[in-house]
Amino acid sequence: MKTPLVMLVDDEVPFVETMVKRLEKRNLTVLTAFTGNEALESLGKHRNTDVVILDVKMPGMDGIETLKEIKKAFPLIEVVMLTGHATVESAIEGMKLGAYDYLMKPCDMEQLMTKVDEATRKKKEHEEKIKEARVKEALSVHGLE
Repeated sequence: MKTPLVMLVDDEVPFVETMVKRLEKRNLTVLTAFTGNEALESLGKHRNTDVVILDVKMPGMDGIETLKEIKKAFPLIEVVMLTGHATVESAIEGMKLGAYDYLMKPCDMEQLMTKVDEATRKKKEHEEKIKEARVKEALSVHGLE
């Protein structure tokens, strides 16, 4: 499996800088965004993103709003929500809206890496099923099934 392309979305700059270093050390390619709008704009340019690691609590467009927009525009991209104790309800809400999973901040790096790997695998499987369905459809259109 190729290196997952991950986007980290959090309004806390020092947290993002530290996390990027830690994720890159683990051979991930990391994009960053500090607002929900910035994340959506960047995903438009990087449609091959596998997983978004998304903070629930952000000023302006919060994590839940951002999640809804990501799922609307890029349904196959998996999202792992990051949450503090005060926002566990939001993370659960996020799961109902299609988030892959959530982790408590500060999150354990190994746990995060496991979630990213699992979410990337799930996205790849979805993409494969879509490709297979398109191939079957194309074959049946041409009477070649």
